[in-house]
Amino acid sequence: MDEKPKREKKLKNHIPEEAREHYHTARRELREGVEALMPEGFQEFHEHRKTARKEMLLAFRSLLDSAIKRMDEPEE
Repeated sequence: MDEKPKREKKLKNHIPEEAREHYHTARRELREGVEALMPEGFQEFHEHRKTARKEMLLAFRSLLDSAIKRMDEPEE
């Protein structure tokens, strides 16, 4: 009945820690960007959006690097 922890643990084995860190940083930056959306914080919003975009790209890079590494490992 309690499958969620099993799924989360399985996902953690397939998603590198670096990718998870970038994802969490991107979420934080996006949240801060939305908070800064007020007119006086418009420039700040753009900075957070740019940082969030970079973090998401770094997360995807980490996922791709991990997948390529697994492909290079010998099959068991």
